[in-house]
Amino acid sequence: MESTIRTPDSSSVTVGVDGSEPARRAALWAAGEAVRRGRPLHIVYGADTDGRALYVSVETIEKVRAAGRELLDDTAKAVAAEYPGLKVTTEFSRSDAVTSLKRAGGLSSTIVVGNRGLGGFDSLMLGSVGLGIAAVAHTPVVVVRGDTEAEERGTVLAAVRDEHDLVCARYAAHEAELRKASLRLLHVWNILQSVGVVAPMLDTVDAIGGEHEEAMRAVTDTIRAEFPDLTVDSEGEKSFSVAAVLVEASRHADLLVLGGRRNPTPLGLSRDLGRVTHSLVHHAHCPVLLISRFGDDSGSES
Repeated sequence: MESTIRTPDSSSVTVGVDGSEPARRAALWAAGEAVRRGRPLHIVYGADTDGRALYVSVETIEKVRAAGRELLDDTAKAVAAEYPGLKVTTEFSRSDAVTSLKRAGGLSSTIVVGNRGLGGFDSLMLGSVGLGIAAVAHTPVVVVRGDTEAEERGTVLAAVRDEHDLVCARYAAHEAELRKASLRLLHVWNILQSVGVVAPMLDTVDAIGGEHEEAMRAVTDTIRAEFPDLTVDSEGEKSFSVAAVLVEASRHADLLVLGGRRNPTPLGLSRDLGRVTHSLVHHAHCPVLLISRFGDDSGSES
């Protein structure tokens, strides 16, 4: 691994760039996040020159290196122009982008990616690098979506399923405090999950709904106790599509925080993310922050 400046601080906000416009927007969003957190920014370009070495000429590899370093320098200059006091480091890696970002993120860095790479098909599709790092990273990952230059809504939205999402809710509360925003905890109960498990009688549905409300209330009470100065709104909603409700709710948020189960499989990157998580990183109207829940088999993915 090569670095054009130095290795990152372990608590840096790490962002991947590839020369695309979404990656540039992601870099500027990540810089703003780094400023809010009082952390340095680490910009990574994964050139995959090691993977190409057997198939391309030495001259081509040198051109890739030169282009990568130029991209890093240009991105760092763009960040410095917007955030002149921010400490920025850059890294040119010979590994592929997903490997480079996961390694650079280490055990504590938040990783930021754009919603579409150079190989994307349209504005709704998440690039393969973003999809890959969202599926395998053990640290928080932000997929920058929506209009990042739009006026702030003053709300951080957290998707909460049950008590296992308390870590997600705490992370969202911290993000809301950093933004001086309010926190909206939203639990969406898919009524179809009960079909085939219990008889879908009205009293049974109401009883299950009561259990969902109790779990949501416990999370809400904990967050309000731990963040007494934060405005916390808590809502529950029944729907046939959890993803559709959350996508619509994201129109009114500056950030959507989601704790989803992500179990890597050999069946392809798109299968690694749960259905709801996969939908949100493709269609949300604001940046999506994913909190890893590897190995969590407690119920369905939300």
